[in-house]
Amino acid sequence: MRTFDNLIIGFGKGGKTLAAQLAKQGQSTLMAEKSPRMYGGTCINVACLPTKSLENSARQSVIQGGDEQARQLHFYQAIEEKRRLTSMLRKKNYDKLTSVGVEVIDGETSFMDDHHVRINTGDKEEIIEAQRIFINTGAKPFVPDIAGLKESRRVYLSESLMELETLPKRLVILGGGYIGLEFASMFANFGSQVTLLQPGERFLPREDAEIAAAVEASLNRRGVRLMRNTALTEVRDEAEETVLHLMEKETASELRCDALLVATGRRPQLDALHPEAAGIALTARGAIAVDEHLKTSVDHIWAMGDVTGGLQFTYISLDDSRIVHDALSGGSRTTANRGAVPYSVFMDPPFSRVGMSEEEARKAGYEIKIAKIPAAAIPKAQVLRKTEGLLKAIIDAKTDQILGAHLFCEESHEMINLVKLVMDAQLPYTVLRDGIYTHPTMSESFNDLFAAVNPA
Repeated sequence: MRTFDNLIIGFGKGGKTLAAQLAKQGQSTLMAEKSPRMYGGTCINVACLPTKSLENSARQSVIQGGDEQARQLHFYQAIEEKRRLTSMLRKKNYDKLTSVGVEVIDGETSFMDDHHVRINTGDKEEIIEAQRIFINTGAKPFVPDIAGLKESRRVYLSESLMELETLPKRLVILGGGYIGLEFASMFANFGSQVTLLQPGERFLPREDAEIAAAVEASLNRRGVRLMRNTALTEVRDEAEETVLHLMEKETASELRCDALLVATGRRPQLDALHPEAAGIALTARGAIAVDEHLKTSVDHIWAMGDVTGGLQFTYISLDDSRIVHDALSGGSRTTANRGAVPYSVFMDPPFSRVGMSEEEARKAGYEIKIAKIPAAAIPKAQVLRKTEGLLKAIIDAKTDQILGAHLFCEESHEMINLVKLVMDAQLPYTVLRDGIYTHPTMSESFNDLFAAVNPA
C-alpha cells in the first residue's frame, strides 16, 4: 500500500488543475484515470475541442462544396485532423502534470473506505491511502431503454459518431438539446440529411421563445428536419440501413437512416466508484452531494465538475478547482459567488446566453425593458456574409442593469463574455451602449443593441 497527501480521481479540467497546484506546493499527489485515452478529461478528448474542430471543418465544407466524393474526402480529413488535435492535447496534458511531480496511474478506482481506494490497472490491483481525496469523474451519456437501441450497429453516442470515417447520408438525432443541436448543424454542413427527434412540442423549451424560433428557422434553411412530439419506440437494423419505429402523438410511422445519434443527456459518472463505501452522500438524481465549497458529506473528500450534477461546462470544472483550492487555503470563493454563468452552443451561427430570458424575468417579478436587433444589422455580419440571427437583451427597468442576454449570431461565443463582465460588476447597460469598439467587429453591435432599449 502506498500513501499520498492527495488523490484525484479523474483527469478532467478541475482535477488536473488542482493536481498541478498541489504538487507545486510540494504535496505528494496521485492522479487516477480509468483510460489513457482520457488524459485531460472529457473536454479535450470527446467533447468541447474535438466537436469544435469538426464544426470548423464543417463550415469549410460548405465553402468548398463539391460532389459526394469530395464531401466524403473532406469529412475523412476532418476526422483525421480531430484525431491529431486530441492526441496532441492528450500528451500535452499528461506531460504538464508529470513535469510538476504528479504521478499518473491508469485504472478503475473504487472506494474501500473514506481514506482507502482500490485501483484496478488490469494487470493488478493496488491499494492507495490518501489524506485527502478529490472526485472529478465527470458524466456519461444517458441511453434510454428502447427496444433494439443498444443492439443496433448503426447507433452512436457523440464520441463514437466522431470516429466515423464515412459521412452518413441520413443522420437521425434522438434529442433536441444542445449536443443534438451542435451535431445537427455540423453534419448538415458536412452534407448529411439530418432529422431531429424531440419528445415535446416546444423547441428549446428553456430558451427565450424568439431566440428558439430564430434557431429553428436557421436549421430549417440548412435542411434540418425537426420532428416534434415524437417518441422512438424501436430500432431495427436491416442489411443496408436502420429502421426507426416512431410514434408521432398517436400516429405510428417509420424513418430510415444510416446513423442514429443518441443525444439524450448525460448523467454523473460513478461506475464502480462505490462512494457509499466512503460514506459519501448522493443527491436524489444520483450526483455527488456537495456544499458551496464543494465538500462532500465527508470532511476530507471534495467533488468537482459534472459529477456534482451541476452545469456541465469545462469552465465550471475549472472554477470548481479554484473553489476547492480556496477551501484548502482559507479563501472566500464559493459556488454562490461566481457570478453569472454564460454558455454557448457552437452551431452555425453560434448561440450564446447569460442570465434570464424574458419569460423568466417576468415570472421573477421584474419590470423590464427589452433590446433587440437582427444580426443582419451588424456591419461585420455583412462582411462575413453571416447575417442569420437575432440579438436580444433583458434589462431591469428600475436599475438599468442587464438581467440576461441572448446572442444568436456569428462570434457570439466571444461577445457573451463581455456581457458577463458588465453583469457581474452590476453596471448599467449603458456601459455597453456607449462603449468604444474597434470596427468592423461583432462586438460593436452592442452600440446598436443597447441603443434599441424599449419598454416591454
